[in-house]
Amino acid sequence: MRSYGPKDLVGIVLTPIEAVSDTLERKLGLFSVVIISLSAMIGSGLFVLPALAMLEMGGGSHPLGGVWLAYLVAALLVLPGAISKSELSTAMPSSGGSYVYVERTFGPYVGTIAGLGLWANFMLKSAFALIGFKAYLWVIEDIIGIDIDLELASMALLVLIVGINIMGVKRIKKIQTPIVMFSTLYLLSLCVYAVATQELDWSVATSEDSFGNWSDIASTSAFVFVSYAGVTKIAAVGGEIKDPARNMPYGILLSLLFGCILYVSVTMVMTVTVAPTDYMGGDHGAREDPIYIFAEAVGGEVVGVVAAILAVVTMTSMALAGILASSRFPFAMARDKLLPQFLENVHGKYGTPHWAIIGTGISMALAITFLPVHDVAELASGFQIMIFMLINACVIILRSSSESHAWYHPDWKTPWPLYPLVQLFGIFGGGVLLYYMGTKSLVGAIAAIVLGTILFRSYGINRVVDEITPWETTKKMLTDPDEVEKRRIHAAFHAADTEGTGKLNLDEFVSAFKALGYIVGGGPNIPDESIVVPGNRKSRRNRLIRDLFHWGDGDADGLIDIEEFLAVAEEIGPED
Repeated sequence: MRSYGPKDLVGIVLTPIEAVSDTLERKLGLFSVVIISLSAMIGSGLFVLPALAMLEMGGGSHPLGGVWLAYLVAALLVLPGAISKSELSTAMPSSGGSYVYVERTFGPYVGTIAGLGLWANFMLKSAFALIGFKAYLWVIEDIIGIDIDLELASMALLVLIVGINIMGVKRIKKIQTPIVMFSTLYLLSLCVYAVATQELDWSVATSEDSFGNWSDIASTSAFVFVSYAGVTKIAAVGGEIKDPARNMPYGILLSLLFGCILYVSVTMVMTVTVAPTDYMGGDHGAREDPIYIFAEAVGGEVVGVVAAILAVVTMTSMALAGILASSRFPFAMARDKLLPQFLENVHGKYGTPHWAIIGTGISMALAITFLPVHDVAELASGFQIMIFMLINACVIILRSSSESHAWYHPDWKTPWPLYPLVQLFGIFGGGVLLYYMGTKSLVGAIAAIVLGTILFRSYGINRVVDEITPWETTKKMLTDPDEVEKRRIHAAFHAADTEGTGKLNLDEFVSAFKALGYIVGGGPNIPDESIVVPGNRKSRRNRLIRDLFHWGDGDADGLIDIEEFLAVAEEIGPED
């Protein structure tokens, strides 16, 4: 049998959730959680993507008005990931979000790949927001009568939002709250006004011909999937949320509900008010300013101008939230020694990971300047789907191995009737979307795997502690369950051996068996109580704990070493 030492075993029973002291102040409540999530969603997904999605729904040849169904299907397939993240976030309420969940479940190698991919995904989505807002900036040019250098304006705005992020999340909340509230109210009011005053053609959005075929619906749902990325983006700043056990799950699920209602209602009214063909044009076959077209058709030029200005401001808010979340991935990876330590540094005055924010801002500047933007949404959606599939798998793996990894104790769990069906639905549903999306969905994942492997092999592999992960334990449970129990016993012994002597006294012996779940309850007289173990156990389970200790202490030195501990554990262990 393999010999397990303290370093690679103690984490199985008593690994702490946080690998570093809590250096980020918890400032965000439930309202702030919902606002930050919505501000990450209400941006390019609503102001830019609808017209492109109409063209996607028509197979790329002609626009169709049933695009609202794609947003609804995407929300349904986001729901399993949102539920899983709600559970995971209460067990690991730390900055880094999905990266932390994957790293704790699958280990540092897969964590490096996921963290790098997530950072690039959120960074590119934020860069896309800054690129997209230029489609509406021409309206401001007409108002002020001055030609604006759009590239220079994008860079100036990027510098501004990087500075705001460094100054702290409280300032971001103060900026985002009025923007998100006014933007949401304006768009919903515009929809209500359109329904009340315009001649609407509901057949454009509800007839059988408005949806294309199942392949078109699936590919369009995959295309707009990234629109909901913000619904769980708040998990990336989990270390800054007050009462995470309550505010994380409720904030995530409420923001998904509000976001879905907004996307479905706005896109439906857009297509029944203005013919889908009127949204076409531009460099990519579809206009990138569909909200302006809709608003002008409903209320005239002034209403359209207000909508365009609102689009510029709202997507700026989206970029704010994007840098806020994406910068936490390198922060968390540096904390876990997978990236250089300076990225972990927190600003002395503002309490934010300033170097991670600055690095993310520089990367966004390079992306805005050099990368093509048309396929960014599709690439981001593809990788987002893969991450959600992985997150759903994390819940199943952690639940399955929780007896061996006792640190996994979420304060909120997926309700029993839904687990694990909802996670399996998310995994297989995501796979269907990736199939219909095609090969482009794999590009981002392949790049993340290659770069993540290089990064881990060249930097992280020699700096991280080799621990047995829940994923390894789950595989062992399927192939060699006896080995899993041996690992648990070894881990409990080394966790209880706080002095590192290689032997346990009576109190440490009791602590080890409590960690294994063989002792229920406690009290000052526990050594004189009968041991209580779960499941079908041998008849000796009723022996006094003190008697078991002395029975196992073969050399009568008042201490039990690992071999003696194994003998006791086997004596009271499960039936063969």
